[in-house]
Amino acid sequence: MADNKEIIPRHYDLNAKTDACLDLTVRRFVYSSFAGAFGGLLFFRSPVTRWASVAFGAGVGIGSAYAECSRLFDGPPTKLALPKVPETPTENVHDSE
Repeated sequence: MADNKEIIPRHYDLNAKTDACLDLTVRRFVYSSFAGAFGGLLFFRSPVTRWASVAFGAGVGIGSAYAECSRLFDGPPTKLALPKVPETPTENVHDSE
């Protein structure tokens, strides 16, 4: 008999999305932390500011991964309709003196 496995479309597969988000989060956290550490070593002399630059880099990595994962789970944001502005002709005002 043939296998009766159900094939789940990619955009509905929650396990694949979770794995992709976990991978993306870890990579961005590590890479941006290393970038913050390198920047801290390059620009700052105090250990406190060096650790602050590492923390800032880690925060940027986590934030960008969160934004990407929320887009992945929720789909792209819907486009908002622009408000309709009535077109009124502007009159050219010339001073006739």
